[in-house]
Amino acid sequence: MDTSGVSKRKHSENEIRDHPDQSNVEEQEEKPKYPKSVFFIISNEFCERFCYYGMRTVLSLYLYSMLKYSESTSTIIYHVFTCFVYFFPLIGAIISDSWLGKFYTIFYLSIIYAIGQVILSLSAAPPVQLPAREFSMLGLFLIALGTGGIKPCVSAFGGDQFILPQQERQLAMFFSLFYFSINTGSLISTLLTPVLREVKCFGTDCYFVAFLVPAVLMVISIVIFVSGKVMYKMVKPTGNLIVTVTKCVCHAIANKFRRKANRDHWLDHADDVYDNKLIEDIKVALRVLKLFIPLPIFWALYDQQGSQWTFQATRMDGQMGSFILLPDQLQALNPLLIIIFIPIFETLVYPAFAKIHFIDTPLKKLVVGGFLASVAFVAAGIVEIQIEYTYPKLPTNGNAQMRIFNTMNCTVNVDMANHVVNPVKINPVSMSEVLEVKANETVTIPYTADFTECYEKGYTDLKTAKGEINGTEAIASSWVITPLGLNHGYEDMVDKPEKGTPMVRGLIYLAPGLDNATLIVSRNDKIAASIPVSSFKFSHSELHNIESPGEYDVYLDKTLLDKNVVFKSGGVFTVVGSHVKHNGQSMIAGNTITVTPPNSLHMAWMLPQYIIITMAEVMFSVTGLQFAFTQAPVSMKSLLQAGWLLSVAFGNLIVVIIKGSRPFERQVYEIFLYAVLMAVVITIFAVMTLFYKYVDIPEEEDTDGALPLEEKAGNVNSAYKEDEK
Repeated sequence: MDTSGVSKRKHSENEIRDHPDQSNVEEQEEKPKYPKSVFFIISNEFCERFCYYGMRTVLSLYLYSMLKYSESTSTIIYHVFTCFVYFFPLIGAIISDSWLGKFYTIFYLSIIYAIGQVILSLSAAPPVQLPAREFSMLGLFLIALGTGGIKPCVSAFGGDQFILPQQERQLAMFFSLFYFSINTGSLISTLLTPVLREVKCFGTDCYFVAFLVPAVLMVISIVIFVSGKVMYKMVKPTGNLIVTVTKCVCHAIANKFRRKANRDHWLDHADDVYDNKLIEDIKVALRVLKLFIPLPIFWALYDQQGSQWTFQATRMDGQMGSFILLPDQLQALNPLLIIIFIPIFETLVYPAFAKIHFIDTPLKKLVVGGFLASVAFVAAGIVEIQIEYTYPKLPTNGNAQMRIFNTMNCTVNVDMANHVVNPVKINPVSMSEVLEVKANETVTIPYTADFTECYEKGYTDLKTAKGEINGTEAIASSWVITPLGLNHGYEDMVDKPEKGTPMVRGLIYLAPGLDNATLIVSRNDKIAASIPVSSFKFSHSELHNIESPGEYDVYLDKTLLDKNVVFKSGGVFTVVGSHVKHNGQSMIAGNTITVTPPNSLHMAWMLPQYIIITMAEVMFSVTGLQFAFTQAPVSMKSLLQAGWLLSVAFGNLIVVIIKGSRPFERQVYEIFLYAVLMAVVITIFAVMTLFYKYVDIPEEEDTDGALPLEEKAGNVNSAYKEDEK
């Protein structure tokens, strides 16, 4: 019997008793300290994510309302930008792994990122007088390059700070904190930046500040990141896997065409240069990447939360008591629901399904997540149908749309017999019905106006008035009756306001000899709109925004014209009135007319689609990353991550293609198109999964402490939402 092991153990125990300090040293060596450097990385990530999501939250409305792009073009630009954001990680990974290393790649690209954010902010400041469109596009390109380039580096750099496998639990904690910082930064900025843009500066919405605050956070993130340099563990670049795989694949294809010999797999043609282990690993990775081919359509739906769904919200009512929910703030539901849903799904939903052997594999979760995304767009389409009932009557091709306003407190009848069968009756301080008159480019309409009632009341010296009014095809024009006749017209705005806030204009006639006046919309002595009125020459005022929808009183100077007028989001209003004198007495009248009906469908109707798309994200995104990491050989994990990010890029490209082709005039048809495409593609994906055989990665391969982070931490990286974001 060999007793050497026993004697050695006793000898060791004696040494420990005699040298307790030595045992502590050995224990410390076995348990390395938690790397404090990662807190610089987590803080840096919080600031960077705040910057990115803060900017992206208001981006669609900035393109639409400030740069004056159409809603369709704004959507295209938004998704082209997002496409670049998820393409540039390939560039960042190659730069990092082949030349600069993770630290310097993050540092240099973060500087480019910050410069882009500053340029975007300055382009939104009118006094700077930069060409707004050109510099905005430059800023967005630099931001995409910066945030995309650092995307594959930051989490991996954080993992480099740990000693594996001894610190696997600490590494998991790091990713939990990292994930929390991402969602916290996203949530706070998504709520804050819409409020910042609502602040007035330079006479308009303050997108300058809404972009400047994220720019400042980005600069702070660079300072924080550099501050930890002395504590970082640096790993030298060892070559980029994506480049190696690309060369191997290209070499195999070239050899296949040069050689006539048959091989079991086309990749085997590369075995004259590349070793069999690499070739076999690529084969496994390609099997997974093949499953990724249908997946971009999910991201085509998911990323429309920041574009089409935001525009949809502008046409809805955000009033919640005394609080007004802004259209772009609604995006904050996603990170908030993600934080709530992930623990619920992990602890309750998935275990419950696993017990009944339903949705118990990653691929089944992906399929269900895809179908949920389709259902979310069905819900969005139903909401859009309801919104359409609230849309104003817009001018159409072949017709001129006309309205006639009466500023006097008396009835006027207007006869346009050649174009309108019955005389049009316009009540006191009111508006006629909407008139549709056939027009080929333009139309001239002779009229006869009966002012008898106004003459008898002393408003005018006219009993009748004759003349012509003009209309333009597919344009809404308004004409105004004053004591001088029916001789003032202008092109009116009858569509929903760009920002969704109510708008008001004044049509107030002041008799000659009266002092100039001011039309005031106020509540509790707080003025919401102040519109100057001239007695020199009658004219319509410009439209003024009512920043806080609600109930207001309308005054002409100190005279109350209309009380408790409700200005709701999405409405366009006109205050019609006059101030004349008759027999030494002042006659003041006024009324507020709704030209464009306000938003009557509440934003709460969008809650189901946000809940469903977030459930889809939990089942699709997080599970997809986990599947990619667990099904790929350790050496291929970064390749699978790159493939996953590219699927996001191609998803946004799908939106650009569909929106650019403009297949439908009605938005609701496009929404349902996405729902159908998602359902069809995910059905094809479900069929593909039936032929997939899960791969068991050898445990000893997966726990090799010498592997870099992106190859080590597949199990914890599934919680890392940065790659889906």
